[in-house]
Amino acid sequence: MAKTAQTEIPGGPKEGGFPAFRTETYPSQILWLVLAFGVLYVVMARVALPRIAAILETRRSTVSNDIEAASKLKAETDAAIAAYEKALMEAKGRAQTIAAENRDRLTAEMDAKRKALEAELATKLNDAEKMIASSKQVAMANVAQIAGDATEAIVKQISGESVPRAAVDAAVAKAV
Repeated sequence: MAKTAQTEIPGGPKEGGFPAFRTETYPSQILWLVLAFGVLYVVMARVALPRIAAILETRRSTVSNDIEAASKLKAETDAAIAAYEKALMEAKGRAQTIAAENRDRLTAEMDAKRKALEAELATKLNDAEKMIASSKQVAMANVAQIAGDATEAIVKQISGESVPRAAVDAAVAKAV
């Protein structure tokens, strides 16, 4: 087997291994670490953190303003609802008052019409009763004459003799 020539790489295994693990480079690594974190801290403290704090404060104020506006709107809504309910109750009260007034007015009108109709009917009833009474008197007078005529005809047919009219009228008047 043939030996191959090895080329040395600077910082390779023959120089002591991985540079971060070399003890002779610790002080410079610590220095750069402190410098890097110091710069990062200054940048974060002076630039990034104030911006983040401003954003958080803006959000906080926006949220509190929104909550305050919502509570004001809720109060206005509650006031509007209360005013609406009050107006609704007043309207219902007025409607009931108007309905009661109309009912009373219509009842009074109907009572007046009923009384007028009852008076008219009573007058017509009295007139009808008077007409019936006069018709009854006329009919009764005619009944007496008809009864007399019928009695005279019956007696003449049964006995064959005629009876004087005065006697027939007296007998009918006595029977009626």
